[in-house]
Amino acid sequence: MKTNFIKNMILLVAAFSVMHVGAQDWANLKRFQKENEMLSIKTKAEKRVVFMGNSITEGWKNSHPEFFNKNPYICRGISGQTTPQMLLRFRQDVINLNANVVVILAGTNDIAGNTGPSTPEMIMDNIRSMAELATANNIRVVLCSVLPALDYPWRKGLEPNIKIPELNKMIKAYAEEKRFTYLDYFGAMANEKNGMITEYTTDGVHCTSMGYDVMEAMVVPAINKALKTKPVKK
Repeated sequence: MKTNFIKNMILLVAAFSVMHVGAQDWANLKRFQKENEMLSIKTKAEKRVVFMGNSITEGWKNSHPEFFNKNPYICRGISGQTTPQMLLRFRQDVINLNANVVVILAGTNDIAGNTGPSTPEMIMDNIRSMAELATANNIRVVLCSVLPALDYPWRKGLEPNIKIPELNKMIKAYAEEKRFTYLDYFGAMANEKNGMITEYTTDGVHCTSMGYDVMEAMVVPAINKALKTKPVKK
């Protein structure tokens, strides 16, 4: 009797666990569902640009909403996200929006281990997959370097000041190989220790308004450059 009770309790806990996992929206697919549905139909003249990223991209619109509102720029950044999460939502948040250009800024949360251990090769696989999906749908690609960080406030000791430059070399090499536009934020925002310049950051990772000023001055020419190129074919 006692044995059956224990077995039943184990099965009950397992069932609740499966239900809980099944209910999780790991990639936050619902985050922009309503905004995507309400998005106006793109005109022939509109050159729609989607910014795919994490909290740095999300914070960009929060800090400088006018930059997105006055341009055909769509922010699809979600705080804390890693590249596998972005890849999962890439179709609904980029391709289905009929983007002309996608600006991909991703990788720092992978290095921080936000969704588990990740190697540079794993990060690049996801970035490549996003770029390939864009290319297959005639979307021009702007690949951004990961922003500098001396350390992560929420996870100390991971040496992002060493790992980020290594990842950026891989991103740049891939962009050059595929003739994508490469945008080097790191070079413009890093100090001598490969951390972010103090005036550009609130906590060593996220940007101040001044930091976003620097990024805006760089991304607009990069977008214009990408728009002038023919979509890259595989």
